[in-house]
Amino acid sequence: MINRFNRTDRRILTFPAVHPCEGISPATLLSSLISLSQNICNYQSKFFSTQRRNAREAIRQIGIFLIFFEEIRDRELILPDSVVLSFSELHLTCQKIQFLLEDCTCEGAKLWILMKSEFIATQFRVLVRAIATALDVLPLNLIDVGGEVKELVELVARQARKAKFELDPEDEWASKQVVMILNYFEKGIECDCSFVKRVLDYLEIRSWSDCFKEIKFLEEEIIFQCSDCDEKEVPFLSSLLGLMSYCRGVIFEKLDNRITDHIDMKCNTETLSCLNPEDFRCPISLEIMTDPVTVSTGQTYDRSSIEKWFKAGNMLCPKTGEKLKNTELVPNTTLRKLIQQFCNDNGISLTKSGNRNRDITRTIIPGSPAAAEAMKFLSRYLARRLVFGSRDEKNKAAYEIRLLAKSNIFNRCCLIDAGTILPLINLLSSRPDNSIQENAIGALLKLSKHTNGKKLIIDSGGLKPIIAVLIKGLSYEAKQIAAATIFYLASIKGHRKLIGETPEAIPALVELIKDKPTNGKKNAVAAIFALLLHPGNHQKVLASGIIPLLIDLLRSSDKDELIADSLAVIAALAESSIDGSLTILQNSGLLIILKILQSLPSRVGKEYCVSILLALCKNGGVQVVEVLAKDSALMSSLYSLLTDGTSNASSKASSLIKILHKFHETSSSGTVASAQCERQAHVR
Repeated sequence: MINRFNRTDRRILTFPAVHPCEGISPATLLSSLISLSQNICNYQSKFFSTQRRNAREAIRQIGIFLIFFEEIRDRELILPDSVVLSFSELHLTCQKIQFLLEDCTCEGAKLWILMKSEFIATQFRVLVRAIATALDVLPLNLIDVGGEVKELVELVARQARKAKFELDPEDEWASKQVVMILNYFEKGIECDCSFVKRVLDYLEIRSWSDCFKEIKFLEEEIIFQCSDCDEKEVPFLSSLLGLMSYCRGVIFEKLDNRITDHIDMKCNTETLSCLNPEDFRCPISLEIMTDPVTVSTGQTYDRSSIEKWFKAGNMLCPKTGEKLKNTELVPNTTLRKLIQQFCNDNGISLTKSGNRNRDITRTIIPGSPAAAEAMKFLSRYLARRLVFGSRDEKNKAAYEIRLLAKSNIFNRCCLIDAGTILPLINLLSSRPDNSIQENAIGALLKLSKHTNGKKLIIDSGGLKPIIAVLIKGLSYEAKQIAAATIFYLASIKGHRKLIGETPEAIPALVELIKDKPTNGKKNAVAAIFALLLHPGNHQKVLASGIIPLLIDLLRSSDKDELIADSLAVIAALAESSIDGSLTILQNSGLLIILKILQSLPSRVGKEYCVSILLALCKNGGVQVVEVLAKDSALMSSLYSLLTDGTSNASSKASSLIKILHKFHETSSSGTVASAQCERQAHVR
């Protein structure tokens, strides 16, 4: 057998070719050489945006070897050890040539391969020289093949020794043009689009989707290098990424439906939760936090990550970009216990929580000066398009903003500073079609994740148009995105009151819970939970009729996260007023909560159940306690929370246990007293 290398793990322009194992049979080696040679020859039909001459020559030489190898196989020749040794070296070189050709034709890597042209030309030269070395020791006289085939192999050997695999002059010209464009950007000079387009045409990057593929490749390569702690090329990759983002937004006017349909599946969906496991990940490392600490802006990070951030000389909050008043770190013990519970519930080891290989806080600062200026130019261009463009141009600008702001804090900041929020709000109110409305509300959602974005949306009068989309959205997708936007807006204390005072807001969120898809329900429930953080909204939420709706949802849903979110809202309403508790009881919620407490795997969900039961006991009186006392399984669930729950859950479980114990004692005393009276009456 020949060792196989897992190609999915290989990084571009690395050549981890695998030498055949010791003791491999000549027949197996020959078969593998034929297969490798055929694969290399198949690259004749593929497009090379660069390295065309070098690739063509390498493929031609391997094509001759293929004839040679096939004749040996067809004649069933026995190969001496010296031939096997030479073939083994050729096998190693052919693997590396295949890797190189694979990279030169890699989808989305055209620009990066162009900028590595000199290195790649050197690799071609090194590999062809390796072929020459292997042929130098190949004893052709010991191989009984035809004279013409031997002559061809000897010809390849001579050419391999003399080969001059050099940088193609056209590749050199194109790479110099790219460097010049980046230098212009770095100096704050916007290049003429026709100048940029000449380079794109040379690489045959001729559509929005071609550009999108280049951006995806560059993003993944940056993540790869950052996760591999090999960041020396990240600034240059970031510059290229900035250039391609600029090109996608400015040069290519039309979206390609064949690719945007697929992108939309990933871009549009925004599912929230009252207790989102993503909140347990450090915004810096994106790993589950083991020691969460809070900084002066109120944001929480894992201690090791934020300390590393400070040591690097950074004094900005990584998530919000605000200047930190000090470097004091306050332990977040409550969150730490919730994380421990979540990990226990889901069988996750805190030491192996999984690296997401994505550091979003890296994007608070641009990867390079050229990338920063390119983004600023692009943001201003998109802002102008939103105001002065045609209907299609406005739609594309909104879509670009959604993509750019999705996971990049610096991009969000640039887009907000360029003035995109007000025209996006205006798009919501301008009789849009489905696509425009979804893109506009989706763009606002991404920008609402930035502190300045939240404030500007409210200050620009965006709340009413967003609620209008929530009520009358042209698609279910637009409605659920609107609910998610309200959730983010409600993360600011003053906004909760304002949203609650808008008469249509809460009823519209409640209405969304009635619809079938789970994403919309979750977003609406999460938004309502955020609004309940303002006490003045409790009565309004209760009056909206949400409790019967959530109790029905508890009966019918099989989604644990949605059940836990619904319990969170019910618990908040039960604890805040007698009316909330009575409404739960009137809608037969007591027995459902008891059943969920004993069946729900999530400890967080169990904690909400105990909160509700405790509130019902306090507000519903002895009749509620009597029902609970008859449930023989309840005590074991409560004792489990005493030992495994958070301090808050443990405290509430303890209070409920005391209430039940007191009820049992009172009932027992009452029964004994009654029996004594009966005996005394009998004696008389």
